[in-house]
Amino acid sequence: MSAAGNRKTLIGYKVKTMIQLDEKMLRQLQMIQMEMLVEVDRICRKCKIKYNIIAGTLLGAVRHGGYIPWDDDADVALLRPEYEKFRRACKTELDKSRFVFQDHRNTKGYRWGYGKLRRKNTLFLREHQEHMPYMQGVFIDVFPLDGVPNNYFLRSLKNFECFCVRKILWSKVGKIGDKNFWKRQVYKLLDKIPEKAVFYYYHIMVHKANEKRSRMVRILMFPTPNSEYGYYRNWYENSEDIVFEGKVFQGIKDYDSYLSFKFGNYMELPPTEKRKVHPVSKIKLI
Repeated sequence: MSAAGNRKTLIGYKVKTMIQLDEKMLRQLQMIQMEMLVEVDRICRKCKIKYNIIAGTLLGAVRHGGYIPWDDDADVALLRPEYEKFRRACKTELDKSRFVFQDHRNTKGYRWGYGKLRRKNTLFLREHQEHMPYMQGVFIDVFPLDGVPNNYFLRSLKNFECFCVRKILWSKVGKIGDKNFWKRQVYKLLDKIPEKAVFYYYHIMVHKANEKRSRMVRILMFPTPNSEYGYYRNWYENSEDIVFEGKVFQGIKDYDSYLSFKFGNYMELPPTEKRKVHPVSKIKLI
């Protein structure tokens, strides 16, 4: 199935009309993502790699037995050593006839500090990312988890450092997509920082983050919207099988503590106006 965003003129500017996914299309998208979740699980079980479904994917498993009905993405996370095992395993174990694994080390122009597994022969263009120079098929996020300081003040500083580096990487999108004129100008300046230099700094961050075992971890290049600026390491170290859409995956054993920490009263459905999907400008499903 294919649909493309139309353009219209508004006060002299071309504005994209975003695609609104109907229930049928959203379900198709979710089932393609399920293929990739199954592939991650297959590789990890074969290679004895520990992973967890996290965030809304884990919440969906607990509260709905599968996808949150309006959710359009899926997330898995691995502690850094396991993440590195997984990306190496993808070179030999991944079904390359159907999937491709992307991160900044193997994909030119890729600006995120985590990986994505994508389905070949699909298209899923997020708003303002149409110009990014790599294959943008339907995907799931594959997140590495790195250590953060045990001391709260140092962890807060680390959060600010992560924010700054993340915004530099985001600048390629922000200089086009941010609604604020002055922010777009700042992003244009940030985009002049050589990508190679930014990722060199990022690798130094990763190395330092894993020099010794810490009590808390986080995705360095993804927002951590809680006052602790991290999540407890032991949540990701202790997994158990959990059913999601009729398939068995690895999930956080103490899901109640994790989900309560992340979402509060996670069994309560959010109001209708907060049940949103990501803006999409073009989509092609199998």
